[in-house]
Amino acid sequence: MAQAAEQAAGQTAEPIRYERGQDGVVVATIDMPGSANTMNAAFQAALIALVDRLEADRDQITGVILASAKKTFFAGGDLRELITIGPDRALEFAEGLAGMKDAMRRLEKLGRPVVAAVNGAAMGGGLELALSCHHRIALDLPDLRVGFPEATLGLLPGGGGVARTVRIMGVQAALPLLTEGTRLRAAAAVKAGWLDELAADREELFAKARAWIAANPEPVQPWDRPEAAGRAGVKDLRPLDPDSYPLLSVAPAMMYQKTRGCYPAPEKILAAAVEGALLDFDTAIEVESRYFVELVTGQIAKNMIGTFWFQLNEIKAGASRPAGIDRRPVGRVAVLGAGMMGAGIAHAAAVSGIEVVLKDATAEAGERGRERVAALLDARVAKGRMQQAERDEILGRIEVATEYGPLKGADLVIEAVFEDRAVKNEVNAAAAAAVGPDAVLASNTSTLPITGLAGAVPDPGKFVGLHFFSPVDKMPLVEIIRGGQTSDETLARAYDFVLQIGKTPIVVNDSRGFYTSRTFSAYVIEGLRLLTEGVHPALIENVAKKAGFPVGPLAVHDEVTLILSLKVRAQTLADLAADPANADLVQAMQADPVFAVVEQFVHEFGRPGKAGGAGFYDYPADGRKRLWPELVTRYTKPEIVVPEADVRDRLLFGQALEAVRCLEEGVLTSVRDANLGSIMGFGYPAWTGGAVQFVNSYAAASGPAGTRAFAERATRLAQSYGERFEPSEALLDKAARDEGY
Repeated sequence: MAQAAEQAAGQTAEPIRYERGQDGVVVATIDMPGSANTMNAAFQAALIALVDRLEADRDQITGVILASAKKTFFAGGDLRELITIGPDRALEFAEGLAGMKDAMRRLEKLGRPVVAAVNGAAMGGGLELALSCHHRIALDLPDLRVGFPEATLGLLPGGGGVARTVRIMGVQAALPLLTEGTRLRAAAAVKAGWLDELAADREELFAKARAWIAANPEPVQPWDRPEAAGRAGVKDLRPLDPDSYPLLSVAPAMMYQKTRGCYPAPEKILAAAVEGALLDFDTAIEVESRYFVELVTGQIAKNMIGTFWFQLNEIKAGASRPAGIDRRPVGRVAVLGAGMMGAGIAHAAAVSGIEVVLKDATAEAGERGRERVAALLDARVAKGRMQQAERDEILGRIEVATEYGPLKGADLVIEAVFEDRAVKNEVNAAAAAAVGPDAVLASNTSTLPITGLAGAVPDPGKFVGLHFFSPVDKMPLVEIIRGGQTSDETLARAYDFVLQIGKTPIVVNDSRGFYTSRTFSAYVIEGLRLLTEGVHPALIENVAKKAGFPVGPLAVHDEVTLILSLKVRAQTLADLAADPANADLVQAMQADPVFAVVEQFVHEFGRPGKAGGAGFYDYPADGRKRLWPELVTRYTKPEIVVPEADVRDRLLFGQALEAVRCLEEGVLTSVRDANLGSIMGFGYPAWTGGAVQFVNSYAAASGPAGTRAFAERATRLAQSYGERFEPSEALLDKAARDEGY
């Protein structure tokens, strides 16, 4: 009701209010319908009308202040519109874009000073609008950010952001900000050149704007000055200048090293920046538009916008949280186990203002965990991202304990000990006895079913899985596992805690390996299968990275350690063997040659992974890691030829099919959790939009697209490499109807 009233009120108001003072300064206040100003067709019409009026009144005005009636200055483009633009609407979209850019161009060539009064965040199109003003003043607020996040959504700043930014700061300084989606605080934005000065409050903001207008009656943008006409006007990249050649030769190689050819947006940004720098400004913004239209109409932008904007915002708004339960922030958390994972969880909680009890069997182990936290904080202090006093305050929130008594009063207990059922049961039972009856108990297990672990505590309804990922300080995801008896209130409290510490929660139902570990295993195991089949290990690793995976399957197996794989397998076999009905499955697992290789590496070769100093890779102290040379001599079979396309698809399809199975079995209850969990949890390539979106959007080189094309390719892989690639009946049914998940 409130939102509807707000929208109704916004629709009756002027989208851009026009107020001219006695000093001749026009304050143009943007107030689009809804809670934020966005760059859509309605705004374009309002901006054109504003510029028409300013041009008509030019002789009566002394300057313009562009302001906002919202808490933010301008939120950028309307992604709901952009995601609908397909190739069939490219020309229509290009014409609309040209109209918007023409209005912004007319604004900066008005012949009167135009100042942007930036009262809040100015992102994407909002920053582009500000850059089309002659001067930009922002409130010095701690949460104010400016930047171009477009690259993180598969786009580029298409409203003149590329062309203007490279002319303000140069190509080399601009590229990282444009291609990485960097958001700057106000002071940093002044230093970079996006902003010109800061104001302490709104009164000073407008006073400074009026003062600048009075002092600069006839400003001209740098790119419109006579000396810039007909050439670049970019300080570090000029036509036929030998000093520019190193940048031109090195930048594409460095870009490819980051994108591996999977992400067109950063590559198009580079192209628009370099090509535009060698052209006059008006031609440069036309070049930028052409690249922008190409990205907007492409599938990768749609994948990334759908997942990283719409689905992520749904999760942050509580879409996977039980409704009707009040939010309860955690004030005190107990972490059982002070190893790398436990210390990482303690760090995340303490940084978020939560008191932490870090419990381990010995004081020495507990202090080592606290020292790990201190090292993370010290690194931030050294980089200037944290003050020493803040570091000390955070570390002071962590209390080390060897007994269970100090756990009393904790709102939440998170067990992070070895992946051993007996050990977990022991510490969870002891913790449950020590804390109050209202506390939630959680296990950080990555594979063991939560329903079984909940049997160790008096109230299984208050037991839940909280699966963090290593390293905790860098990994943004937490997988919340709902056990068979986990209550709605417990699930809601777990969800709220994950948001409280700045992580992204996904919710899954109980199952061995849950969603992320189960699906991630498909990647690691497929890499091992390729190795045992005789495929060259360098080909496996390089094709994985070319597909967009951050790390190859052999390297990531080293990271998680081969010993952990064997422990998980041993526990799984023991659990399955307890039921005679699983006899065939147990026998198949025991005969699998993949795990024979893992056993061989650990027990025969003494190569347990990175933590042990050697695994599939060597880890020399004086150089970069490299594949163990004997992998080739022991496993590679030159006569075996697996096409590179098959290697790539086996790695991509194996995980996607497992994600679909998790949906069909009810382990996953939403596509958004599947997509974000796959990217944030186990590194599924972000260009796909996630494992399930890959299924929905897969396109063959020729022929159908979507689930039909995916099912056809999966069937061919199954015929060549095994039934694990066989699409399910449900998937085949969707494919027959051209229906996505």
